[in-house]
Amino acid sequence: MIISQHKPFEEIKELLKDSNKIILIGCGECATVCKVGGEEELVAMKAKLEEIGKQVTAFIVPETSCNYLLVRRDLKKIKDTVSDADAILSFACGDGTQTIGKLVDIPVYPGNNTMFVGEVERVGVYSEACKTCGDCILGLTGDICPVTKCAKSLLNGPCGGAKDGKCEVNPENDRAWILIYEKLKKLGQLEKIYEIQKPKEYSKVAHPRTISLRDGGAAQ
Repeated sequence: MIISQHKPFEEIKELLKDSNKIILIGCGECATVCKVGGEEELVAMKAKLEEIGKQVTAFIVPETSCNYLLVRRDLKKIKDTVSDADAILSFACGDGTQTIGKLVDIPVYPGNNTMFVGEVERVGVYSEACKTCGDCILGLTGDICPVTKCAKSLLNGPCGGAKDGKCEVNPENDRAWILIYEKLKKLGQLEKIYEIQKPKEYSKVAHPRTISLRDGGAAQ
């Protein structure tokens, strides 16, 4: 899941300083789960913007704001409102905000900061899980990602600088390679920890990337 947080309201006000008629667009998936882009959050933002003299002319929550076809469909339903608006304030992730921007001829401003790809630990608590490196080695590390969980993204074992099982870079974090060791031991796969991993081939994540299932699913 893509984890996002609201931008500070003062920053949003600055983005909208030259705009009066505003449309709010959320996202029915990740941003709704994170409580930053669902209907409840858009209603609250509408009230805050109206308190400072802005006019919110519409708000919608697409099923998912990173789907070009779905967003285009939903925008058609309010096309007259869009043509009369000064700006759109997006409460999706950065991907969703860019998707909306491709479909309109007015400014689209982000209301959220996109933080990371992560998991929901419990309601309101999220942890980073994946850096989308394009070369997954979870099958060799007990389903614990060293690229993400290790502050140094070490692929071949611990750095030797930890204390009491905690990371020297961030003492609040458990040491990734201890977690990996314990998990592989539990799985009866401890021999995997001795397999030397080659450096990441970062050409696989040269930005921007496109994957087309029509071309066999290879990244381009």
